[in-house]
Amino acid sequence: MLAKIYRPAKNAMQSGTAQTKKWRLDFVLASAPRPEALMGWISGADTNGQVRIDFDSKEAAIDFARQHAIPHQVVETLEPKRVIKSYSDNFAFRRREPWSH
Repeated sequence: MLAKIYRPAKNAMQSGTAQTKKWRLDFVLASAPRPEALMGWISGADTNGQVRIDFDSKEAAIDFARQHAIPHQVVETLEPKRVIKSYSDNFAFRRREPWSH
């Protein structure tokens, strides 16, 4: 029952960074999901894959996993480099190459 601790990525449908500051603990599935014989729906015997716990910090998530003797793996993500630009930067004198259509 391995747990993965990570920060979720931002929603692709929004430009903001809401809900990307928290850390999440997810359990890795022990067995792969398989189609059920009668209806053909996807099912699995491992219900730990449905558990998601959010924490305010990485240390809190690690402490929780250690207190409950859960083997865990921390996945660090790199912060994206954000360059904030404005329309007036197209006409600035400090620009290296001339701006044209």
